[in-house]
Formats: sequence, C-alpha cells, structure tokens
Amino acid sequence: MDSRADVEVETLLRIALVLVIVVLVLELLSMLISGLASLLGFLQPLILLAVAVLIVLWLFDRL
Repeated sequence: MDSRADVEVETLLRIALVLVIVVLVLELLSMLISGLASLLGFLQPLILLAVAVLIVLWLFDRL
C-alpha cells in the first residue's frame, strides 16, 4: 500500500510554485537589506553599539 502516488500533479505544481515565490521573496529581501546596509554603511558601527547597549541595559533590568 504505497500512498506516494496519491498526490495529484496540480498539488505538486502548486507546491513548486509556492517554493519559487518564497525564493523570489527571499532574494528581494536580500537585495533590499544589502541596499539599505550600503546606504547606512557609515552608521553601522553606531547602530551596532546602540543595539549592544540596549541588550546590556535589558539584561541588567535598567531598561
């Protein structure tokens, strides 16, 4: 009793289409994030420092 053949072709095509859409969305997000990082490149150390300070304050319950 092999149930692997019970999946219809349309269902497999829909799954493949969803996977392609997910890959495209991830590529677009990657391009957007890299573009944003290049615009804010000179501020990146300050942003990282601010995030580190916020994490330390949160850990010491000062936030």
